[in-house]
Amino acid sequence: MSNKLNVVELFAGVGGFRLGLETADADFFKTVWANQWEPSRKVQHAFDCYASHFEEGNRSNEDITTIPDTVFQKLNIDLLVGGFPCQDYSVARSLSGEKGLEGKKGVLFWEIKRVLENSHPKYVLLENVDRLLKSPSKQRGRDFAIMLATLRDLDYIVEWRVINAAEYGAAQKRRRVFIFAYKSTLDYAENQLNFHLDEIVFNKGFFAKAFPVKEEPYQNRRSTVKLPLDMLEISDEFSFNFYSAGCMRSGKVFTTQTQVLNEENIPLKDILVDETTIDESFYLTEAVAEKFAYLRGPKRIKRTSSEGHDYFFSEGGMSPTDDINGPGRTMLTSEGSVNRSTHIVEVEGRKRFLTPVECERLNGFPDNWTEGMPNRMRYFCMGNALVVGLISKMGKQIKKIELEEQEEISQLKFNI
Repeated sequence: MSNKLNVVELFAGVGGFRLGLETADADFFKTVWANQWEPSRKVQHAFDCYASHFEEGNRSNEDITTIPDTVFQKLNIDLLVGGFPCQDYSVARSLSGEKGLEGKKGVLFWEIKRVLENSHPKYVLLENVDRLLKSPSKQRGRDFAIMLATLRDLDYIVEWRVINAAEYGAAQKRRRVFIFAYKSTLDYAENQLNFHLDEIVFNKGFFAKAFPVKEEPYQNRRSTVKLPLDMLEISDEFSFNFYSAGCMRSGKVFTTQTQVLNEENIPLKDILVDETTIDESFYLTEAVAEKFAYLRGPKRIKRTSSEGHDYFFSEGGMSPTDDINGPGRTMLTSEGSVNRSTHIVEVEGRKRFLTPVECERLNGFPDNWTEGMPNRMRYFCMGNALVVGLISKMGKQIKKIELEEQEEISQLKFNI
């Protein structure tokens, strides 16, 4: 029996998933195929970065929608991973009416579904922005319910958790929802049947083992629901408040808002580079400092709507510089530009931007991981990336599950 997992990585970016898994155990996780393609870009900076760091396995720089099903049928995938865009997941009947459902075109989650349908991996690990749980605003929870129902129909049991990286040892307050799914035919799944859904979420499940939480939810926020069997009914009518953690088994959902057990983070000052090595271009000029003072200050601006109504746009003030004694704020793709969300640190009496290397450190990448592309793209790629250390923790838990799975199979063969 193979003592490793074949991994396929979709929407790979600069390789955060793969780096995290290989940090957990490079011999155990073998990425056999990865896809990264940025539409409307002549230079594929993220793919080039990925390819420069990872030589093993096939690396695809093509539109995922153009890759035929047969590619995935031949890959022997054990674990599918990927961070995908948060989009509108509404569905509709096909024109013939009896050929099932069609997802909205251009939604990349349907490509994940297509890969799963053609490869049936044992495990799936996905990442998205946490607003996925509440989208769309006019029918809260619909999109996530469609995802859960899709995985249910493909015979997966699903756990999810919104994780703030700064609560589990990182230097950045980055909140993302992670989704772990596993086939209901696994011995692991059968063992998990011994536990109620709330037990899985609080202490017996995948995320509870890797990221411990308190036994009680925040303000007793917990809820249950049964997903409709008809996907079109979910798309048209379903609305539900999914909390930050939960589990779905055979369409039955338990969800709650968990609380971190022992919060630990890295202060921003610990990831700053030696000040003597920083190029002068990263320091704020007087004019740029004045722009940031305005952008980060409180505002109440009179505006006129497209219908001609006057209203006031209000925005609260924030600190002129970021507190280097605590973790950084969430890094966005606009990091490094003159933007309210950009980090500004003051060191030795001078205000400056974070350098690309410091942004890499915020996400747990090795120094100069994105070196070779323009600084604007280095910031952009890190704003899109995930925190590597979180994936490493998840990788260790997946390895433990799989080794126990292999042991169960070995014992069964031995008894026969």
